[in-house]
Amino acid sequence: MLEIVVNTENRERHVRASAEDLAELVRRIGGDGERFLVVQRIPDLPDVFAQVWHEAGGHYTLEHRDGAADRHFRVMVDAPETVIAAMIGWARREFGWDAGLAWSLVDMGPARAVPPLDLDEGEFEMLEKRVREVLVGGYASRTELAELAEDYLVTENRRPISREQGVALADRMWMERVAEQTEWQGETHPERLTRAFAALEGAGITAREHFTCCRNCGQSEIGGESGPDARGFVYFHTQCTDSAAAGHGLTLLYGGFDGSSETTAAVGHEVVAALEAVGLPVEWDRDPDRAITVTPLDWRRRLVG
Repeated sequence: MLEIVVNTENRERHVRASAEDLAELVRRIGGDGERFLVVQRIPDLPDVFAQVWHEAGGHYTLEHRDGAADRHFRVMVDAPETVIAAMIGWARREFGWDAGLAWSLVDMGPARAVPPLDLDEGEFEMLEKRVREVLVGGYASRTELAELAEDYLVTENRRPISREQGVALADRMWMERVAEQTEWQGETHPERLTRAFAALEGAGITAREHFTCCRNCGQSEIGGESGPDARGFVYFHTQCTDSAAAGHGLTLLYGGFDGSSETTAAVGHEVVAALEAVGLPVEWDRDPDRAITVTPLDWRRRLVG
């Protein structure tokens, strides 16, 4: 797998696509709704990406930006295989991946200065606290964090933060977290959780992380996530994520699709076994009416973007 995310014009999102998957995505662009794709690194970094545009019968317009608007380059090529080779080389950070192509600098115009935030100390602290809570949760993208920053203090008569200011704040805090996670060693607890959920999914238990905003929505929507052979489900919603990120452990909600206590209890036992198999500490009294708690939990989820 490549440490990239591929976003397509038709809103598909491919996390850690393989080289083969990336090649297939490039080959298929050209028709309506399938004219471009954008590739970002994991974790996403501001002003670092590669992208390609292609319409049937025309050239491929390949671009990459290397950290700033004045480091944005473009080249026109005829064959998808040239694009594929360059993009895979970029994704792998291979030395000389861009050699042999006639890149030209794209004039993006002068960068516009972002004015400082006009907030009192209390507002600024409240804003940073909320953005950090979501950031540490680890599921938000840079774009979602910027939107949160822009909208968090909005009232009927006041919008104190512009889009550009929201982006600047989110990117600063994002990069601080990226620096923090470079010190992490080995598999983190959230990564173990993802591994356990993947095993449950393969065993017929629909497993979803950071799913919906609350229990009511989760219970009503989890059935729509499930295949015809699913026996039960387990998930945690965004408020559970916030609690875990704050150091309070993670609450898991589970059940059987037939609604019986027996199936719910059986699913609970399977969930606990999967969590223990990856080395996570679990609290559950075997009561099908009680949630499962993963605690103590060191919530360090690596950013994707």
